[in-house]
Amino acid sequence: MSEMRFSGSGGQGVITCAIILAQAAVEEGKNAIQSQAYGPAARGGSSKAEVIISDEAIYHPHVEAPDFMLAMTQEAADKYWQDLKADGTLLLDERLVPNPPAFAHTIRIPITHIAMSKIGKALFANIVALGAAVRITGAVGYETVAACVAHRVPPATVESNMKALKAGYDAADELMR
Repeated sequence: MSEMRFSGSGGQGVITCAIILAQAAVEEGKNAIQSQAYGPAARGGSSKAEVIISDEAIYHPHVEAPDFMLAMTQEAADKYWQDLKADGTLLLDERLVPNPPAFAHTIRIPITHIAMSKIGKALFANIVALGAAVRITGAVGYETVAACVAHRVPPATVESNMKALKAGYDAADELMR
């Protein structure tokens, strides 16, 4: 079983990221549960989305100790990292989390910068993060998540989202070698 948390501020697309990941798991024949929580303001307030993926039945639908966590903002990192498993992985958007928590297994990728420089819009940062998460966790296959992204995003943005997914995957791959 794998427990994952995606966190950031409202409007960054972390919930969409988690929904796509859960859908990819289901497409691969796994069991998946996805939940979400918003801060006091939908846009700008803190938000988190969680995914549990398992080959077995999932009896408790809440993440208690994530194996993996993404933090797209400093506030999200500060607020949500404490219950990460000791051997878990913390992925940070390195430019938006300038003061990372003292956690042993931290990966820093300039997620939003990659979205801006390679795709042209920060809007695609969540899909860059999703690509990185897929490479880091191995929870689902790249081709499966790519197909789910293509079906989830507006048709006019499929090409840009595919570039974003690949850019995030490649950035994580570089760090994992």
